[in-house]
Amino acid sequence: MELIRGRQNISSSAKPSVVSIGNFDGVHLGHLRLIEMLQREAHRAGVPSTVLTFDPHPHEFFDATTAPPRLSTFREKLEQLDKAGVDKVVCLRFNALLAGMSAEEFVEVYLINGLGVRALIVGDDFRFGRDRKGDFSLLQEIGQQADFAVSSVDTFVVDDHRVSSSRIRQILQDADFPLAERLLGRPFTITARVAHGDKRGRTWGFPTANLMLRHSNLPVGGVYAATVRRCDGERLHGVVNVGFRPTVGGKRFLVEVHLLNYNETLYGQRLTVEFRNKIRPEKHFESFDALKVQIGRDIHQAREFLSQMYPL
Repeated sequence: MELIRGRQNISSSAKPSVVSIGNFDGVHLGHLRLIEMLQREAHRAGVPSTVLTFDPHPHEFFDATTAPPRLSTFREKLEQLDKAGVDKVVCLRFNALLAGMSAEEFVEVYLINGLGVRALIVGDDFRFGRDRKGDFSLLQEIGQQADFAVSSVDTFVVDDHRVSSSRIRQILQDADFPLAERLLGRPFTITARVAHGDKRGRTWGFPTANLMLRHSNLPVGGVYAATVRRCDGERLHGVVNVGFRPTVGGKRFLVEVHLLNYNETLYGQRLTVEFRNKIRPEKHFESFDALKVQIGRDIHQAREFLSQMYPL
């Protein structure tokens, strides 16, 4: 899969193309259905299947404090789009210039002139352009004038409910990980590289791998039982704390992983944490001793759950 960042890097080799536009956060089953249609149209036309997406998420640009949690990092999104078989991903930086662009101008600049769009496939609720005034009807109107086809994909439904990124965020906040896995088509994960921390856990007998994250807006928070994959494919059991560690006066948002029955050094390695069960919310304890006792209980609970539900 080819990644093209920014309008200035879109070359003549990117056109013609069949295009889908969206944030694709989480690349869930609804997105995969859209991608299947995208691939069919691209194969029929004999041109690349192209996803046009944005970074940061538009909500993060307008107000980072109220933006919905991300289901995936940009890297994770690319990995899932590649796995789904997309040929090209064009990523536009969402900034003031893009936010102020009218829907008509966006289509002309990026779809017609930039990508030479032959066909466009979007979700049935797709909106775009300044003040979100662009919609499916406008795309059809422009498509008729500029000679490209426009199709929409019906809402994907599971258990009589629409599959959407916002629904999956709520399900994760409710800690229903089996349902989230059904809607995503895979477990909910966080993948990041292990960095050096304060090593306090090691002195307590509970060493942790601290994951480096570029953002802290996650749909999970608290203590979890998890399965953890190393980059070499080895699978391990672990306990994960997501939050600020209030008992030790933590100021930074961290994802800390304690691996069960594992003592090797992991610095610099990428770990994928698969969330399986919520043990408890993060809380402040009156003393370090009380926290250490609770961590022991968390580990015992995680070990019992994982050995039964996800034996290695």
